[in-house]
Amino acid sequence: MTSLLNPDAKPIETQSGWTFTFAPYLWGASMSGDMAQFGLPQVHVDAGFGDIFENLDFAMMAIGEARYDRFSIFGDIMYTKLSNDADTPRGLIVNNVEVTSKTFAGLLGVGYSVLDGPNGRLDVVGGARLWSVDTNISFNGGILDGVSEDDSATWVDALAGIKGDYFFTPKVFLTGWGLVGGGGADIDWDVMAGLGYKFNETTSAVAGYRALGVNYRDDGFIFDAVQQGPILGLAIRF
Repeated sequence: MTSLLNPDAKPIETQSGWTFTFAPYLWGASMSGDMAQFGLPQVHVDAGFGDIFENLDFAMMAIGEARYDRFSIFGDIMYTKLSNDADTPRGLIVNNVEVTSKTFAGLLGVGYSVLDGPNGRLDVVGGARLWSVDTNISFNGGILDGVSEDDSATWVDALAGIKGDYFFTPKVFLTGWGLVGGGGADIDWDVMAGLGYKFNETTSAVAGYRALGVNYRDDGFIFDAVQQGPILGLAIRF
C-alpha cells in the first residue's frame, strides 16, 4: 500500500528488477463500537477525534512494498493502545466503565497492476490480515463495582480489493485503496483516500482520511469497532 506515500518516486532497485519502498505514517484514528468479554455485559466505546491525545497511550504504524514489473507484495502494520471511558447499552447500573484496548493488525498481500500508465496505476490486490486484540474492562460503582477482567482474541481475515494512484500534475496526485473481506471476523473492511504532493524523486507527502472496521464475535468475546480519522504520510527514499 505504498501508494499512500510516494507512488511515483524512484525506489531502491536491485539488479533482479525488484524495487522496494518503506515508510511509517501517522493515523489520528478515533474508535467507536461495542466490546465484551465472556460473562460480562457488553460495553460501548466512543473515543472521538478530539479525544485522541487524551486517550491514545501508544501507536506504531508502517507500510512497505516490494514490486517487480506489474506484480507487488505489500504489508501494513498497526499497533495501538487506547484507554477510554465507556457505557453499558443494556442499561446496567454502574457509575463508570473503563476500557483499555490493545490492538495489533498486520496485513500481508499481493497485487497485480491491471492499469499501468504514465499518469497512474490501478492494482487488484488480495491478502490476509492478522488481528490480535486484548481488552481490559473495569466496572466502577453499581452492582459490578470493582469487577475488572482481561480477555484477548487472535484471528485472521482474508481481504480483496483495489489500490492505486493518479497524477493530476507531475507533482500532485490522488491515491487510495479499498479492501473488504472476512474469515475469523464477520466482516473486515478498510478504505483510504488522500491527496499527495511529490517534492522530488525521493520524497513525497500525503494527507487524507482512512476508515477501518471489523466485527469479531466468538464465545462471548466481542470486538465490533470502527476506527477512522485523518492520515498523514511522509516517505523518504534511501
